[in-house]
Amino acid sequence: MTADLNYELQVNLQERSYPVRIGFDLLSSGEQVCPWVAGEQVFILSNEIVAPLYLSRLKEALAGLSVNELILPDGEQHKNLNSLARVFDALVAHRHRRTTTILALGGGVIGDLAGFAAACYQRGVAFIQIPTTLLAQVDSSVGGKTAVNHPQGKNMIGAFYQPKLVLADLSLLTTLPEREYRAGIAELVKHAIIYSAELFYWLEQSVDELNKWNPDVLAEALYRSVSIKAEIVAADEREAGLREQLNFGHTFGHALEVVTGYGEWLHGEAVAMGMSLALQLSVKEGWLEPEQSIRVRSLLEALKLPTLLPSGLSADALRTAMTVDKKSTSKGLKLILLEGIGKARSTT
Repeated sequence: MTADLNYELQVNLQERSYPVRIGFDLLSSGEQVCPWVAGEQVFILSNEIVAPLYLSRLKEALAGLSVNELILPDGEQHKNLNSLARVFDALVAHRHRRTTTILALGGGVIGDLAGFAAACYQRGVAFIQIPTTLLAQVDSSVGGKTAVNHPQGKNMIGAFYQPKLVLADLSLLTTLPEREYRAGIAELVKHAIIYSAELFYWLEQSVDELNKWNPDVLAEALYRSVSIKAEIVAADEREAGLREQLNFGHTFGHALEVVTGYGEWLHGEAVAMGMSLALQLSVKEGWLEPEQSIRVRSLLEALKLPTLLPSGLSADALRTAMTVDKKSTSKGLKLILLEGIGKARSTT
């Protein structure tokens, strides 16, 4: 099948700039991947759900290169130092050199692990992101945030380390469970809420097509959303100001993931819930008109995302988890709230 490249955009970071390529059946084409491989060695990191579906196709595209792989268990609960150690053990066992390329074939967990391993192994090797979930395609694969979780906090141990390429193959989403698809939609909506009223209004008009997984509409939504993230990352790579706004809903959401145990809530589901809580606080602080909060929550609900906390959840436990969030400062917990659709602000 011929690869169909619908969109390409650039994350502009001077000598560390890289393309994000969006289209269909890109994974099957060696010319979509091989030009970004640093040397003759490739190390593929994937998980036990994705690998049986797509690993052989990727290895065919890498024909002629020396390829090794490591298949990890699936799930957020495995994004930890033990899994990272397994990656290093495999790289050393197969004698991968500084010219190797680590290739992430999976969702956000695999992408984060691969990126962090690439940042550390022999003081830094090349890596490529091939995200297989919508959430990873729209958010975690772009921007260079890599990390593993600590039992007391999500993404507490990590590094900023940019990939050489992000290949967002939308045909990989055909095997994605609906729940995972919805989780990715949450991050897509987040970009509109914090940065683009125009995109938000377009999403309102596109709800039915997104709910039906219309491929053309999804490709455009992904392109427009990733363009926002690329622009923010280019302006503030290490989250010193503007990029903090991408954490809208995340402080609440990360706390929810910690309290309920990693894996019970998908990350995008927790972010959607976190955005709902952030909207409530924005209204309470007098920064956001109640009507706009209702409008945002209505969009989240129309896209079948959670906006109500489960009964029995301890508010005290949630607050405690928020205090160890990595965005805490000496002045207190930093939160991203909303002043209006398309306009976020940081506060402590």
